[in-house]
Amino acid sequence: MTDVGGVAADHLRSFVERIERLEEEKTALATDIKEVYSEAKGTGFDVKILRQIIRLRKMDQQDRQEQEEILDIYKRALGM
Repeated sequence: MTDVGGVAADHLRSFVERIERLEEEKTALATDIKEVYSEAKGTGFDVKILRQIIRLRKMDQQDRQEQEEILDIYKRALGM
């Protein structure tokens, strides 16, 4: 292992290369996700609503219920 200025160059290079590989995978996955949304849109689904559903499904049930209750309160307060 080569030390340059107190930094283990091989170790640093390993981290950088791993991060670069993961960034490439992340870009590929983002492209795949975009294609699935396009496919869903092509079959008549509302992509904006699909994104909301995905976001809601990631949430804990209790957090989701709390958010929905607050939203309902705000809507009623605004006469919606």
